[in-house]
Amino acid sequence: MSKLSPKAEEVLESLWVAVEELDRVACLLTDLDLTPGDETLRELEALAYTEIRGERLYLRKEGRHEAEMTVRRHRLAERLMMDILDIQGEEGNEQACEFEHLLHQGVDTKICTLLNHPTTCPHGKPIPPGACCDEARRAGEVGVVPLTELSSGQSGEIAYLAANDDKKMQKLMSMGVLPGNRLEVIQTYPTYIFKVGHSQFAVDDALAREIHIRQR
Repeated sequence: MSKLSPKAEEVLESLWVAVEELDRVACLLTDLDLTPGDETLRELEALAYTEIRGERLYLRKEGRHEAEMTVRRHRLAERLMMDILDIQGEEGNEQACEFEHLLHQGVDTKICTLLNHPTTCPHGKPIPPGACCDEARRAGEVGVVPLTELSSGQSGEIAYLAANDDKKMQKLMSMGVLPGNRLEVIQTYPTYIFKVGHSQFAVDDALAREIHIRQR
């Protein structure tokens, strides 16, 4: 199959999110900035990925997998931009939207492996798993998980921080909670106590969820 146009990929992404995450059955053409006879619609209909009924566009079963992989590429691009390249906020979102269209021919697998198979995007939405994620799980490689999923005695490398609040980010950084540093969990209840370097720190559940760990 030839590569879809960026606009077609964006339409598939919107449809998948509407159906899978917003519990809707279709999207209005106007919400997708489309009109009947649009070139993008012809492109998708030629592949039997979508179907128009009245003023609404429906995602057909033939297009579900491609739509899911489009969402996967977008959310992996968000992780790359914000966690690795440290491009945050609206600029990070814009760069991810452009970069996602380049993640074809196995590039998405390489990015996913580089990021150690993250399960959520920076906004907390799930990243649909790829074949590489399934293989990693079978091999016992858990990938990147929130600190809250670790037990006492477990340790790993800090992969990234999901805190959007500047004060929270400064607090974590002052503790030495920085990507690349090792972290060992000492206690998980009633608060999370962990060790970074030679120092121990305590954080609540909400802050612990924003620390993501890469286990080895």
